[in-house]
Amino acid sequence: MKTVFWLALIGLTITVCGIVWYSLREWKRKQLAEEQRMASFLAATAARPKMVEAEPVPAAQPAAPATSPAGDNVSSQRLLFEAAHKAGEAGEPAIAIQLYARLLSRYPQTAFADQARAAVQAQKKKLSKA
Repeated sequence: MKTVFWLALIGLTITVCGIVWYSLREWKRKQLAEEQRMASFLAATAARPKMVEAEPVPAAQPAAPATSPAGDNVSSQRLLFEAAHKAGEAGEPAIAIQLYARLLSRYPQTAFADQARAAVQAQKKKLSKA
């Protein structure tokens, strides 16, 4: 019986030593692979040219627009007016008022001025009811 005990103990010791040896070997292999990945990463990033802040280049004169500035203003005015109108219809009087105010501040002589002022008054009434 003593012999079986000692054989089992020796077998267990050899097994534990084998597991420790295998684990250490795998750990070292993983460490080496990690160091190689880090070295290749550093080599790749060091080889890239460093970003240098460029001097600002003066803007070239823009080409003449295809539409006249007055035509562009009318479309911008219409877009602002329609956006404000849709915001009012959607139940957002505060946003509508802000958009109408932006329209009137940017384009005080707009053709939509009277309609915008009337709409602002209507939106203010809606806002005070809420």
